Amino acid sequence: MKILVVDDDKAIRDFLKKSLEAEYFAVDTAEDGEEALALARISNYDLISLDWNLPKMSGREVCETLRRDGSTVPIIVLSVRTDTSSKAEILNIGADDYLSKPFSFEEFIARVRALLRRPGHIEGEILEVKNVQLDTKKMTVTCNKKEIYLTRKEFMLLEYLLRNKGSVMSRGMIMEHVWDMNADPFSNTIESHIMSLRRKIDQSGKNKIIQTIPGRGYKIE
Repeated sequence: MKILVVDDDKAIRDFLKKSLEAEYFAVDTAEDGEEALALARISNYDLISLDWNLPKMSGREVCETLRRDGSTVPIIVLSVRTDTSSKAEILNIGADDYLSKPFSFEEFIARVRALLRRPGHIEGEILEVKNVQLDTKKMTVTCNKKEIYLTRKEFMLLEYLLRNKGSVMSRGMIMEHVWDMNADPFSNTIESHIMSLRRKIDQSGKNKIIQTIPGRGYKIE
């Protein structure tokens, strides 16, 4: 899953990016409101972490603009404002949650996962197909009830395909949701990760779990 972290404080941006990536999220960052709005309009993020006090365009303006555009992406606002009226204002203009600075990453990631569990996003913490189970909370994968090792990107790729089980995911969609904006779209990284995943989860060699749809992408049925 892919998150946009927006904050004018480089230390906070870097901390959240590194910490979220350790939790198997793909992460893009922006340092001002204009950049955040531009990225949010061209990329399909699963969640946005939005600082309220931003240069060029405030967090309020970014949030209001996205909601006017019809975007329903979950937004969690980070702000030093702690009074009740400010929190109510932030939620009333379209934000989904609010967290006061300074904050602990433990609380932040708990709120992120709670937002992503809402209807229309995640329906539980165990994703499975055939003899493969992926636990999104423990970040483990088992095949035939035996735990197998996946790299971070392999785990993220399998999770994305499982969340969209039955649908064909194009190469562009996979790149957008599993890799950040610094990834080279012309490399063969997706193909190599698919091959590696297949070696690990298609142990029988029959009835491949990840299907290639020629000219369209990949699918888990």
